Amino acid sequence: MPFGTRTDLSQLSGTTAAVRQEVGRVLVGQHDLVELLLVALLADGHVLLEGVPGVAKTLTAKLLARTLSVPFGRIQFTPDLMPSDVLGTSVYVPARGSFEFRQGPIFSSVVLIDEINRAPAKTQSALFEVMEERHITHDGQTHHLGEPFMVLATQNPVEQEGTYRLPEAQLDRFLFKVLVPYPTEAEEILILQGHHAGAGGLPLEAVRPVVTPEQLHALRRQVREQHVEPRLFEYVARLVGLTRTHKSLHLGASPRASIALLNGAKALAALRGRDFVTPEDIQHLAAPVLRHRIQLTPERELEGLGPDDVVRQLLQQVEVPR
Repeated sequence: MPFGTRTDLSQLSGTTAAVRQEVGRVLVGQHDLVELLLVALLADGHVLLEGVPGVAKTLTAKLLARTLSVPFGRIQFTPDLMPSDVLGTSVYVPARGSFEFRQGPIFSSVVLIDEINRAPAKTQSALFEVMEERHITHDGQTHHLGEPFMVLATQNPVEQEGTYRLPEAQLDRFLFKVLVPYPTEAEEILILQGHHAGAGGLPLEAVRPVVTPEQLHALRRQVREQHVEPRLFEYVARLVGLTRTHKSLHLGASPRASIALLNGAKALAALRGRDFVTPEDIQHLAAPVLRHRIQLTPERELEGLGPDDVVRQLLQQVEVPR
């Protein structure tokens, strides 16, 4: 495994540190969440945030978007939301005597979808093409989205009344599924102290943009060029491949999961100041990459086993390359 640094990552480190600093002006704690969002941003992936109400899922997504000099859009998913409300629709223009396509809120660089599991399957399916291909097709015409394009979606794991289960094909489009925890007691004390002192009312506008689209494009190119030892390709393939034969799973992960794990590990290594990937990078991201792409057998679910428990078993069963 190489230990020398061949690529200058100082700009990447400085830029991501500036993002963390701006986000930290408003957000208390959630350091792991911010790190995973930065990894997804550098790896050009979408993120599904799952957590109970009030743990700063939406706030964190907004803050990240504020640090980027790009258009931001927010869509509140509801049971009556139609695909045209997301993608856009054709409007008749009398002066021209023809129809004109009016873009929907999905035509932004960073799109926050609140409570994605509250919209019916028809509306959720409208996201398939745009999340994967970065364009939509309407009335036979293809409309391309700009770069960057990132979807941050939230869902509540507890309140299931009036919600729809996300299809596996849509879940597979998310690079990570991040579980957003409650704050620690120390963090909650800081939240209360800040709110009492008036800092809790700090407006989002106080967070300034620190990354341009051109800078982000250059940083992503650096991430793609990260060094990966051949044995790590084998490690990722074996780890993901084992999900397809594991006795506790009736649905394993596809090769898209392998690609996600590789791309995420390259971004994480760069974020931590290295121009090469280590097995620890892959292990750290195994759960966020795999937990929404595997399904347990009913017997294992009744036993109280969860996806993260199975991922830990996988990591123990696959030999770590040295």
